[in-house]
Amino acid sequence: MTDLLKSRLTRRTVLQAAAAGAVGISPALRSAVYAQGSDKPEKEEVKIGFIPLTDCASVVMASVLGIDKKYGVKIIPTKEASWAGVRDKLVNGELDFAHVLYGLIYGVHMGTSGPKKDMAILMSLNNNGQAITLSKKIADKGAVDAASLARLMASDKREYTFAQTFPTGTHAMWLYYWLASAGINPFKDAKAIVVPPPQMVANMRVGNMDGFCVGEPWGHRAIMDGIGITAVTTQDIWKDHPEKTLGTTAEFVKKYPNTARAVTAAILEAGRWIDGGLQNKMKMAETVADKSYVNTSVDAINQRILGRYQNGLGKTWDDPNHMKFYNDGAATFPYLSDGMWFLTQHKRWGLIKQHPDYLGIARQINQIEIYKQAATASKTPVPKDVMRTSKMIDGVVWDGKEPKKYADSFKVNAAGAA
Repeated sequence: MTDLLKSRLTRRTVLQAAAAGAVGISPALRSAVYAQGSDKPEKEEVKIGFIPLTDCASVVMASVLGIDKKYGVKIIPTKEASWAGVRDKLVNGELDFAHVLYGLIYGVHMGTSGPKKDMAILMSLNNNGQAITLSKKIADKGAVDAASLARLMASDKREYTFAQTFPTGTHAMWLYYWLASAGINPFKDAKAIVVPPPQMVANMRVGNMDGFCVGEPWGHRAIMDGIGITAVTTQDIWKDHPEKTLGTTAEFVKKYPNTARAVTAAILEAGRWIDGGLQNKMKMAETVADKSYVNTSVDAINQRILGRYQNGLGKTWDDPNHMKFYNDGAATFPYLSDGMWFLTQHKRWGLIKQHPDYLGIARQINQIEIYKQAATASKTPVPKDVMRTSKMIDGVVWDGKEPKKYADSFKVNAAGAA
């Protein structure tokens, strides 16, 4: 920024720009809005925890590309070993924010996945891009999708073990929903275990599980290593499903609202950059593959982020519904109906005993107003409605209406099987 521009940046100018939502002003002035005046971030250096997964990319790239500085903050990505560790560090304040499972934030808020604490979701970090992997051993016996897995489990009776990454998290819900769609009760007909994402492939290699649900690159890594096959992608379970979020505590948002907004804006811009074309995606893959982040080979990441899939059985296809980090803002908006859906599944599987105030809790957690402010600053389109309609793999439609009825409608649930 030039000295002349600095001299013209009076407090009044900054406040006017902030009040206008930073629309129609120069990038230099917009970044200055976040550097001083009413929008100055209260905390300028923030630690954001992440798990080694492809979908940590917008957090990482906001830091690596220096987008964070534009909004007056410095993001320090902090590599974590497990979702339980992320939870604990968010709750005790060691982390300011985290790349974190949608359902983990709701579980902590409800007290169903560890210590109860009021939590906040500032944005969705991505849609799609997870997968359910079945071991090559059971694939060789014919279990290559949900229906054939159900047939094998019925004919070759033993204890079948499936891994997910956190009890109230996204991968648990995708796995349970998919199994149940074929009439398999994940608690009565199988054993469900928790394994941290980077350890999934190693555990399958030594025979500790028959299948797992996890984020990329670990589904593709299992195929590259010849130990598993992709039975289904999560976007086939729910097209454009919510996945990771930018999560923090309600206490942090209340204490540091400008910081929360600035960090959200920076990560929104980083998501737009990633989705901005082939060259950007390839650079992202090279960056996050590094041992500081995901610690895998670039070729384990760079295919599926472009929608180039293979299932490990000779089938290849191009999937337009691959992992999206921005998608014109649709992949980042914290829809209230998305949060409510996780609560319906937590009720379905007995993780919560009574029907909660579905909409009320979603309004508490999902920070719609801060998101909108960050969207204005980063020029991100905002959907007209805070709810959306989605059709699942079993044909059931979820629209956020009548959540109690929806939660009670599933024949396969914690109480019994179909």
